[in-house]
Amino acid sequence: MFEYAPAPESRDVVDIKPSYGLFIDGEFTDGAGTPFKTVNPATEEVLAEVATASQADVDRAVRAARKAFGAWSALPGSERAKYLFRIARIVQERSRELAVLETLDNGKPIREARDVDLPLVAAHFFYYAGWADKLGYAGYGPDPRPLGVAGQVIPWNFPLLMLAWKIAPALACGNTVVLKPAETTPLTALLFAEICRQAELPPGVVNIVTGAGETGAAVVNHPDVNKVAFTGSTEVGRIIARSVAGSAKKVTLELGGKAANIIFEDAAIDQAVEGIVNGIFFNQGHVCCAGSRLLVQESIAGDLMEALKRRLSMLRLGDPMDKNTDIGAINSAEQLARVRELSDIGEAEGAERWSPACALPERGFWFPPTIFSGVAQSHRIARDEVFGPVLAVLTFRTPAEAVEKANNTAYGLSAGVWTEKGSRILWMADRLRAGVVWANTFNKFDPASPFGGYKESGYGREGGRHGLEAYLDV
Repeated sequence: MFEYAPAPESRDVVDIKPSYGLFIDGEFTDGAGTPFKTVNPATEEVLAEVATASQADVDRAVRAARKAFGAWSALPGSERAKYLFRIARIVQERSRELAVLETLDNGKPIREARDVDLPLVAAHFFYYAGWADKLGYAGYGPDPRPLGVAGQVIPWNFPLLMLAWKIAPALACGNTVVLKPAETTPLTALLFAEICRQAELPPGVVNIVTGAGETGAAVVNHPDVNKVAFTGSTEVGRIIARSVAGSAKKVTLELGGKAANIIFEDAAIDQAVEGIVNGIFFNQGHVCCAGSRLLVQESIAGDLMEALKRRLSMLRLGDPMDKNTDIGAINSAEQLARVRELSDIGEAEGAERWSPACALPERGFWFPPTIFSGVAQSHRIARDEVFGPVLAVLTFRTPAEAVEKANNTAYGLSAGVWTEKGSRILWMADRLRAGVVWANTFNKFDPASPFGGYKESGYGREGGRHGLEAYLDV
């Protein structure tokens, strides 16, 4: 095994201010609520103090968005596209700064923020910039109209990427936005507010209000919000669905998942092992579509587990700012407590727990990559979304059994199928109740491809032509 010298990325490329306000009507302004601190989960160091938006602050933001809507929606699509193209280019120009800030605030490895998150952020703005003057050809009527003000609430696992998923199609369709980032990861959204000013986006088109759940509820429940978009937990998704029921608000919910990654006996083992690792240990398992249930055909279970454990022993856990790091920090103390609790329950219910030998840093929120074998479908680690680097391994004998086990979940966001037979991939994809089915790969995203789930994983689609529908009056 290679010994790697430290290869730290520099913090000097980003200037973190001691405190941040709300971004309303093109200006940074104080919030009426009690400010909160955002910390680096790898070190527990306080990064900045951030304003909390009160109900009155949210009302100001919505009024600013409503005021800007008339002029913004009246612009020709080709003019709106220019702003989106400009934002995309500025994101590319400032990508190193944004990646470093994302890693400091979120805990994910700098390699992932730099090589995955930021290129996809820019790609989403480029992609929807291309749609802005072609909405009449998207299949939603010859002259589709924007809805108005979009209230958007995003999670902490991909803070800047989820912002791009929400804001880019909303602006392309002619809507204005009030967005609330997650309480633990607000900093890249606030830097994005600076990018909006740099791109000379008209004031009020994008407004960013920070705070905890109360602030998000104020955005969702505001009577002058026409569209609600939420990515996060199924529990909060249920609350939102209840709160907007009976109103005229259009809603998309992208919620939890418990994806099955299904490995057949004819799969390329080494390739599949890389896909398993990418499926569950990418971003510390903080991925709604993570392949957290591994279904292995019985005949190769022993060989695959041996290869998987060997591969896990090579993963490097530690400083997220080190370019060699594979596994970063858990995002918060609260999330670490949940991962620990569900892992302890898995062990208590009789599953066999294994982690590679790795030293955990003394400060920060850390959890080693963990595999549970001997898992039954009734075990909580096979049913509950852990949202951490924890893999539950089950076996199957026939394709029909694989489908039955894969679909035996309240969720339906994604799945993976590994086999050399194209006909089997299509047979499985036709029967799996999942919004996305990956074939011989996992966690592959493209702005042109729609993403979303069934059942308790939510409804509506983001990305692609389908992602426009949520922001148009069709």
